[in-house]
Amino acid sequence: MGLKDIDPESVTYYKLNNEINIPVDGQIPLNKDKEALAAFFKENVEPNTLRFASLKERLDWLVAHNYYEAAFLAKYTDAFKQQLDDYLVAQDFHFQSFMAAYKFHAQYALKTDDGEQYLESFKDRVFANALFFADGNEQLAMQLADEMIHQRYQPATPSFLNAGRARRGELVSCFLLQVTDDMNSIGRAINSALELSRIGGGVGLTLSNLREGGAPIKGIEGAASGVLPVMKLLEDSFSYSNQLGQRQGAGVVYLNVFHPDIIAFLGAKKENADEKYRLKTLSLGVIVPDKYYELVREDADMYLFSPYSVERKYGKPFSYIDITKEYDNLVADPDIRKTKIRARDLENEISKLQQESGYPYILNIDTVNNANPIAGKIIMSNLCSEILQVQTPSKLNNRQEYDVLGTDVSCNLGSTNIPNLMHSPDFGKSVDAMVRALTYVTDHSDIDVVPSVQHGNNLAHSIGLGGMGLHTYFAKQHMHYGSPESLDFTSVYFMCLNYYTLKASNRIAKERGESFHNFASSKYADGSYFDKYTTKDWGPKSATVKQQFAGIKVPTQADWAQLRADVMRDGLYHQNRLAVAPNGSISYINDTSSSLHPIVNRIEDRQEKKIGTIYYPASGLANDTLPYYQSAYDTDMRKVIDVYAAAQEHIDQGMAMTLFMRSTIPEGLYPWKAGRTNKMTTRDLNILRNYAHHKGVKSIYYIRTFTDSEDEIGANACESCSI
Repeated sequence: MGLKDIDPESVTYYKLNNEINIPVDGQIPLNKDKEALAAFFKENVEPNTLRFASLKERLDWLVAHNYYEAAFLAKYTDAFKQQLDDYLVAQDFHFQSFMAAYKFHAQYALKTDDGEQYLESFKDRVFANALFFADGNEQLAMQLADEMIHQRYQPATPSFLNAGRARRGELVSCFLLQVTDDMNSIGRAINSALELSRIGGGVGLTLSNLREGGAPIKGIEGAASGVLPVMKLLEDSFSYSNQLGQRQGAGVVYLNVFHPDIIAFLGAKKENADEKYRLKTLSLGVIVPDKYYELVREDADMYLFSPYSVERKYGKPFSYIDITKEYDNLVADPDIRKTKIRARDLENEISKLQQESGYPYILNIDTVNNANPIAGKIIMSNLCSEILQVQTPSKLNNRQEYDVLGTDVSCNLGSTNIPNLMHSPDFGKSVDAMVRALTYVTDHSDIDVVPSVQHGNNLAHSIGLGGMGLHTYFAKQHMHYGSPESLDFTSVYFMCLNYYTLKASNRIAKERGESFHNFASSKYADGSYFDKYTTKDWGPKSATVKQQFAGIKVPTQADWAQLRADVMRDGLYHQNRLAVAPNGSISYINDTSSSLHPIVNRIEDRQEKKIGTIYYPASGLANDTLPYYQSAYDTDMRKVIDVYAAAQEHIDQGMAMTLFMRSTIPEGLYPWKAGRTNKMTTRDLNILRNYAHHKGVKSIYYIRTFTDSEDEIGANACESCSI
């Protein structure tokens, strides 16, 4: 009997796991989770796993029955495959929690077509991933197996799940598309959304270039319908293209805060919105230039500019205009159609919607582009707000063929497990292997259904290596989240990740004699990117963090200077390297906290379909770590912003930073609440968004609110884009 058919009453592991939530003599009975873990393997995994007499017999059977591809296995000798398997067996991997084992076997382990028997253990999935991503390189296969079996590296869900399978989806996580102001582009975008949703990715689109409602079409005033109908068409497309009913397609649309349809755009997500345009599943993101923050601070009026008239005057789509730089010129130009609103009224509308739904995401576009070392302009982000790459617009003819093939984006993601990577025998060697695994994904991604995505990937070779388990690391090291030592550690860790990914990318470029497109015009090529590292020591400051990095080669200013010389001489293979995704569900398999944010609960309860509640104790939870595992909902969000800002300093793309609020704010948490209501207000969110902008954070993902009735608003995590 397979996992999907098990009656919860016929096994003991659910009951044992649920007993974690029942204190015994005032103590959390964490031993019950270990008992549930043991019972799960005894009652479920072991009796339902298909056994084979040998590795060769197993692999031959999987190929013959169309479970594994033959090609990736054929790149290695039988002797090496046996050697690799023997090594993995010798590592004696064990899950540390019931949730980790349950999640892996429910969602990631290969099963027979009838769902009745398991065909893989965690060791077996690592075996397939290592062989697949090493692409015939035995040394790399051994290194990747070592990284994954010790859970220092975690490929993104699509990569980890699909590697080696004969019947598989794409290896990439998500996509970014731009829409230009013509019907051919709109039609192509809807078709692309259908196709990309079908193959499994979350899709981000920017609608900032589309003319506003009431703009002229062919000289007829008031003819344009604006962005709302396009948003509705996209939502229906994602709903329709739902991977054979397995899951809802997922998408986000971005709009510039200076677009005339911005109020209607936000209103489409409200509960009382016109049903014709109300959005139930489509996510919203707002692109925010620095000028907006200036106008809010000054309590000034702000002008919203017609993309149609701006494009006619400037000769390029609205997304590619620097609004902050051109704002005064746009206001003064009589040829630019414009409307006027009060900036703080819009600021409050954004906060009201974030309270109600968790949306919109915020993309601080000038912060993004000011830090961008690549020639060109970043105009949008993805479904989880961490992918930030330059794009160029396409031009389509009336046959929807490309007269000019622009560049759009696919996301090739993976994550370091921070507590485990800190114990790597060789930090740099580990990161090099991870970069090479991700390079395989970008090299073999071929999204031909959307030529602009295919073209962008072929030119950029971009990847996104991130991190998970930061709060777990802090707690195990007895550091409070947001403390000076935690900020010091975060900065040094991501500085090291930046250095070693650059070093790996440079090495690959030298091996192949190839750099990413337009490398010569980048700040890497002229060396200026490295100035901040060669003129300042970014190493550990506190004695605590110095001790934590004692066994790791932390790059010095001299190391950075040498790397600059190497990069200027031999180039970089990857246009982009780092990004921190939400990595929600797969962090459980890694027995660590997700992403860089604080845990939600010391004992988290997850609602699983057909099963009910499963409890997950925070990794390493014990009497000595308990004080360091404070809930995100009881944490000053400025500390979260500070931690993310420390990481952002070294990350070339972005991070999916979630903010956690209570509808009733704990007393003393925020000084500006003194003498005011203890209820969360729009003012609280306004202050935090402006603080994040001030600290140099590039984007804000969800706002999650825990209500007095113990509901969570804005809590739905993006599974399609999660690591």
